[in-house]
Formats: sequence, structure tokens, C-alpha cells
Amino acid sequence: MSCLNGVKLLLGVLGALLASIYYALESLFKTLVPRKFRRKVIEGQLALVTGGGSGIGRLLCLKLAARGARIVTWDVNTVGNEETVQQVTAAGGECHAYTVDLCDRKAIYAAAAKVKQDVGKVDILVNNAGIVTGKSFLHVPDDLIQKTMDVNIMSHFWTTKSFLGDMLSSNKGHIVTISSLAGMSGVNKLADYCASKFAAVGFDESLRLELMVDGYTGVKTTVVCPYFISTGMFDGVKSKLIPILKPEFVASETVDGILLNTDIVILPSFCRCLIILKYFLPLKGCYQLYKACGCHISMDDFRGRGKNNVHLKMTDAQEKQMTDKHIIA
Repeated sequence: MSCLNGVKLLLGVLGALLASIYYALESLFKTLVPRKFRRKVIEGQLALVTGGGSGIGRLLCLKLAARGARIVTWDVNTVGNEETVQQVTAAGGECHAYTVDLCDRKAIYAAAAKVKQDVGKVDILVNNAGIVTGKSFLHVPDDLIQKTMDVNIMSHFWTTKSFLGDMLSSNKGHIVTISSLAGMSGVNKLADYCASKFAAVGFDESLRLELMVDGYTGVKTTVVCPYFISTGMFDGVKSKLIPILKPEFVASETVDGILLNTDIVILPSFCRCLIILKYFLPLKGCYQLYKACGCHISMDDFRGRGKNNVHLKMTDAQEKQMTDKHIIA
């Protein structure tokens, strides 16, 4: 009997391998078909973008609206949020703004209920909001580590919990997670940021598998993992080999990821090879590549958004005090 079970197990594995080869060929064939023939239609659908008051979030609002989607933007920055509404409506789109503190779970649930009441069911959720401290681990105050985790990953749980149920009831919808290449490879002076982005990648993958196991094939998920983007959030970063990305490019590729139902969007795409090498090379070999790309010094001159976001950075005096004491603030 045990021999028979072993044969069944072997046949099952072989069958899975053959199916994997088939799906790999199918995926390759699809990439040969021009994108314009593969994009889905989202006209009339409601898309909610967190962090829509500036940067990539605002561009996503504009580009999704250009595809006919109705937009809801969430941001803690009321002024920026209203500017997004003005730009979307000026371009002929529909946009609704809500001031939401994404660090506050109850505020997220309350805002979600209000959106459903005021505007309707959310079809596309884009978890885009993010923050960065850009300090070495011992120099990041506890409250900013907590804030990084709250905004960059915990808010994804609360927003997705708020809107996923409606998607499941109709077996239709899309959850988008804006992560980072820092969610696939560690970066010097970004321990808290990388931890939050690794968590975001894991959240997306686990959610996708859960939906597949439960048979909700109409609810899609996409995780976007870009390199540094020149939005101001990473002002001062340096890069040797990999080009710092333009916001327009990242936003366009993200929207195409939604329209094409792409599972994982890595930008630039050749970084897939570097990520794969990480799992084959020994640590010392990886470190040599890491230095060749300039990643060991990429954050040395980091400034971030400057004085407008001083709550995300320490003053020189605070940093010196922590260095002297060798403690976590």
C-alpha cells in the first residue's frame, strides 16, 4: 500500500511539473502578444488609491482616471489630496478625496464605510502610501519604526479587509500592493523600510494563493517592486548600475500591471536576474554584486523630502545623541 502511495505521489509531482512547463510556455506566448490586445477594460470601475495626494499616488489617480475609472484618493495630506481631485477633474475624470490617517486602523475602517456609502463598492484597491526614514537601524527612533510599519504594511491589512469582502461576493476585483525592490533584497540603512516592504511582498503572495485555493479566480492581485524613484521621497540616493526610475514610467507600468493582470511587476525588469542570483550565489558573492551596483553607499547622502517631512527624519542633534548613547530612542 505504501508503494502504491509513493507511485501516486511521484505521478502527482510529474503531472505538476508538466503543468508548470505548459503554463510557462503559455505565459511566454502571452508576452509576445502586444499589450494593447491584452489590457482589460476598467471604465466605470471605482479605484481607491492610498497616498494619492502626491507622487506616484497622484500619477496613478490620473492614469486610472484616463482609463475611465472613477477615483477615490486617500491621504493624510488634505491639501495634496484636493490638488489631486482638481487635476483629475480638470482632465475630465471623477475623483473623491478623503483625509485618512493610515496609521489608525479605526480611521481606515470608518473611511472605508463612508466611501461605500458615498461612492460605492471599490473594484480596484491600490495600497500605495509609504514612508521612509533612511537611517541606520540603531539611529531610527522607535516611534518612526512603528510608523513605517503602520503605513507601509499594516494599513494594507486594514484596507484590504475593508474592501475584499465585496470583491469576493462578486468574484471580481483587484488588490494592488506597491512594494519595492527593497522588498526582495536588503539595503544598507533601510532595515525598517525593507522589513515593511518584504512583508508587503509576502502579504501579496499569500493573499493571491489564498484566493486561488478558495476558487476566487476573478479577484486578482498585483505587487509592484520598483527600484528608487525620483519622486522626492528618496532625494539624495545614489546609484551606479541601476537607473533611478522616472515616476511617469513607474506609474504607467503599474497601471499596465493592473490592466494585464500581472502578478509581479519588477522595475526595471532586468533586476529579476539580480534577484534570482541572490538565491544561487554565496553571501560573499552577493555582496560583491551589491557593491558593484553601489547599493552599499546608495543611502549615504539621503535627504528625503527635506523640511516638509521632518517628522520622518531626525535632527543632527538627535542623531548625535543616539550615536553617543548607542541606544534606540
